[in-house]
Amino acid sequence: MKKTEKAATPEPPAEPAELPMDLSHTWVVAAEIQVEPRIASIADFRGSFKTGAGQRVDALEVYCKGCRRPYDAVKGQDCAEKVDNQHLIGGDQSTRKKRKTPPPPKGSKIIPGVKVQRRGIHAYMAGVSRPR
Repeated sequence: MKKTEKAATPEPPAEPAELPMDLSHTWVVAAEIQVEPRIASIADFRGSFKTGAGQRVDALEVYCKGCRRPYDAVKGQDCAEKVDNQHLIGGDQSTRKKRKTPPPPKGSKIIPGVKVQRRGIHAYMAGVSRPR
């Protein structure tokens, strides 16, 4: 190699193509399993238990863990929770009606109080989090 030639710099690796987002459902089964009292105690304490091999399990319901919709209703479709989970929060928040405040009882009068600081050091100094 001559002094005037520079060593070939390695090219940076090409960025990997973005993988398509997995929109498939995560299926779970709500099941009913008959167990002994000892296993029931363990399951209640730990939240899980082991079953015997070959034990038959009755499936109560099959649904998607993400969008919480039944298998029959969404079989073959994309999971709505991975696309847009608005169905889980009651729809589009910007177009949804606001909650109605109940009217005060007849003959009553609403008297506005002082504003109470509930956060930060000012709340502590004002005695919100400790008695005066």
